[in-house]
Amino acid sequence: MAQAEQRRRRSGGRAGNAARRGGKVIEQMPWRIPVNVDRPTEPLDGDGVAAIHAGAMHILEEIGIRILNAEALAIYRDAGCIIRDDIVFMGRDWIMEMIAKAPSQFDITPRNPDRRITVGGRHILFGNVSSPPNYYDLELGKKVSGTRAQCQDLLKLTQYFNCIHFAGGYPVEPVDVHASVRHLDVVYDKLTLTDKVMHAYSLGRERVEDVMEMVRIAGGLDHDAFDATPRMYTNINSTSPLKHDEPMLDGWMRMARRGQGLVCTPFTLAGAMAPVTMAGAVAQSLAEALSAIALAQYIRPGVACVIGTFTSNVDMKSGAPAFGTPEYMRATQMTGQMARFYGLPMRSSGVCAANVPDGQAMWETGHSLWAAVQSGTNMVYHAAGWLEGGLIACPEKFVMDCEILQQIQRYLEPATFATTPEDIALDAVAEVGHDGHFFGIDHTQERYTSAFYQPYLSDWKNFEAWEAAGGIWTAERAHRLFKEIVAQFEAPPMEPAIREELQAFVAKRKEEGGAPTDF
Repeated sequence: MAQAEQRRRRSGGRAGNAARRGGKVIEQMPWRIPVNVDRPTEPLDGDGVAAIHAGAMHILEEIGIRILNAEALAIYRDAGCIIRDDIVFMGRDWIMEMIAKAPSQFDITPRNPDRRITVGGRHILFGNVSSPPNYYDLELGKKVSGTRAQCQDLLKLTQYFNCIHFAGGYPVEPVDVHASVRHLDVVYDKLTLTDKVMHAYSLGRERVEDVMEMVRIAGGLDHDAFDATPRMYTNINSTSPLKHDEPMLDGWMRMARRGQGLVCTPFTLAGAMAPVTMAGAVAQSLAEALSAIALAQYIRPGVACVIGTFTSNVDMKSGAPAFGTPEYMRATQMTGQMARFYGLPMRSSGVCAANVPDGQAMWETGHSLWAAVQSGTNMVYHAAGWLEGGLIACPEKFVMDCEILQQIQRYLEPATFATTPEDIALDAVAEVGHDGHFFGIDHTQERYTSAFYQPYLSDWKNFEAWEAAGGIWTAERAHRLFKEIVAQFEAPPMEPAIREELQAFVAKRKEEGGAPTDF
């Protein structure tokens, strides 16, 4: 055991060797916006699409959506919708007229224009884990409440990995920062530790307005330039079944008026907050999302909107959410079909129910991520670092997930299915003939460094070589990489004057009390 531990400390396996090459922690793929070249998986036939659409329209027309926001109710009333108490009944013709105004593709430009992302079409984008209240890593060995320092470490991973294209919500909720000023500190950290597209929580007027102002300052923009094109986005969740609450709709409408990106993602767990059948759950999810998107289009026609899906099932024995299940995969694929039917970009998620970064975590996340590819998803939330159904953020899982994301990006590259004469390689086949091998010929030597995906985390040694190198399991290798990435992290540049303006804004808003809370 002592010798094995010495070998483990001395080596580090492939991850340890990679960490020492050229001063880089890992050799990763360059920044790029992946294009999904595969045809989407479409489990529904034409009659199925029509049936789910009819179901969603029936819900909107006959059952209605409860709107717990007085301003939104007034806007629906102005649009001609029927309102009884706080339930809004929306005609399908009006819904489809509004949805037709939404773009099928749009760009979001952060403070670094080189990190601009395109949402829609065949583009597929991956974002970091967002919003867990708890944190776990191998060094702690237990679940703890999130802190600002842990949040900062996860933001460093978000910036470091090129396969992460946008910075979602707080990668872990820093509960050591009071809720009234938490958004100010974390958004400051996000804007200084990353230069990628970022997000605002729609949780009341102050938070949304503060974040929009901070993003504007960080971009060096005047108000007209900020409002002219999306610079950030928000995501709201309906309160399933069939409700939209006051603070989320407030933020939704504020962001719509200023032309920022809008994502609506109902959290419909089949058997709990939605029908137990996947078709019923998808129809309800669509109705909830379309009602919010129609509202945004009525407020500002053409504003950038994304329809989200978070339709999965519960464990009917315990009531706990389940993710990465066959039902989750089919619901995601079905929603992808419906998003194309409505001409809207789609968001899904890379999720799992596992509690630690183990085999279950990876097969469930792998199923979720490949469902995103198969469905034609454009934005993949929680693509790296998610555990326990969204209750835990984990840096080892983040590093492990990014290995999957890189492999997906490689899989989608045209080089993996090119068919030029050089790719068919008949001259190489003739040169080797019947008795030789391909290792030494020019065709191989000219291509061997880039012919295949090179992992930074996977260990391809045989068992004996792996054991001799210390027998280090995947999560341990991921932990070492996490520590090295954070230790060597360099924040992206920011002009001193802009940083000072951000600091002054944060200080001013803290003096004013930040955002109101219930405690």
